[in-house]
Amino acid sequence: MKVDVILPAGGRITDRFAVETGVTVKALLTVDGLTVLQRTLHTLRSSERVNRCVVIGPNEVASHPAASLADAVLPEGDSGPDNIFRGIQWLMDTNGGQHAERVMVVTTDLPFLSLEAVHSFMDACPLDADICGPLVHRDQFESKFPNCRTEYVRLRDGEWTMGCAFLINPAVISANRHRVNEVFAARKSQLRMARMLGLGFIMRFLTHTLTVDRIQQRCSEILGCSVCGVHNNAPELAYDIDDQDEYFYALKMYRDHLNAKKDGV
Repeated sequence: MKVDVILPAGGRITDRFAVETGVTVKALLTVDGLTVLQRTLHTLRSSERVNRCVVIGPNEVASHPAASLADAVLPEGDSGPDNIFRGIQWLMDTNGGQHAERVMVVTTDLPFLSLEAVHSFMDACPLDADICGPLVHRDQFESKFPNCRTEYVRLRDGEWTMGCAFLINPAVISANRHRVNEVFAARKSQLRMARMLGLGFIMRFLTHTLTVDRIQQRCSEILGCSVCGVHNNAPELAYDIDDQDEYFYALKMYRDHLNAKKDGV
């Protein structure tokens, strides 16, 4: 399968983190001489399975040299889902008004994104699912990134973190746009999320008796399409930069890797 890729690049950083790095957009953070956006686009462009790449972000992204690696850079919208839908619309408009069979969404704050990680995820996605997202088990993540602080969801069948790449059916997602927006709007309200998920689901979550399969089922019901959590993914898909500690950890990982190569390890 050859896919187009949507790259949301609107994530911001503030306060001391922004002052120390000199940027306010996460995609423009520099790791080992390249911005994360450049690294992401270089990785995707090296794949024979990636077609067009469209970036959605603020003016700082559009004017950055990294933007030249994309087929298009679109102005950001009012929300995360809006940015993705802008990308879907541009791809459809430039494809004769037809949706592609599948489109991949990759965030632009993944400093360790690799071609192998992307391909393995794509190969593991079932063809009949409308939304596929990578799951990474705690043991897998901590084996690759030891002593790195991250958040896990504790379920009956393990502790998991979600990766930041998604393979989606753009036609189905567009048809259910109102549901996607409702979920996004409710995410910061405990009351709205409780009403949406149901008391029984929340109680099972709080008592750690939920399973991945049950979450997939409930998400599919809410979004009106087939949702699949894909297991056994590369931890690189789940290492995103949200704060200063994660950024400095990434810098240290690259520095240690470079030193090991110099020492012939």
